[in-house]
Amino acid sequence: MQIGKDTVVALTYRLSTLDGEMLEEALADSPAVYLQGGYDGIFPRVEAALEGQGVGAELDLVLEPDDAFGEYDAELVKVEPADVFPEEVKIGMQLEGVSDDGEHVMLYTVTDVADGKVVVDGNHPLAGQSLRIQCVVHSVRAASAEEVEHGHVHGEHGHHH
Repeated sequence: MQIGKDTVVALTYRLSTLDGEMLEEALADSPAVYLQGGYDGIFPRVEAALEGQGVGAELDLVLEPDDAFGEYDAELVKVEPADVFPEEVKIGMQLEGVSDDGEHVMLYTVTDVADGKVVVDGNHPLAGQSLRIQCVVHSVRAASAEEVEHGHVHGEHGHHH
């Protein structure tokens, strides 16, 4: 079977920086599984490159920031008074907040605490970086009607209700 819209794809992968630093991987004993067809289960550029491929297909792509976690946006860095944070706030903590337009929940990382101020950064830690992804397709199957309706994979290695 070939990878196409509404197929379930299982693959192993290695995500690294262009310098070779390994960031994340899925091995054969626990492959990544996603629903193909624009359901946001994988980077769109990777999904497009896998379209029409079958079991055993190998992919080695460089993802520019726009293909991965986006460009770094300095406007997502905020300096706030420390008294609006919990007393135990420290560098590296991640906190949920609301976007400036009030419409999105965002994850902010505390990058500095000093002089009664806290600096938080709403960028993904890998924003602005080019990344390399290498993957191998291990299986492809038709998605069930329920998986398509829900927009994600069910069962082994997928989402469970």
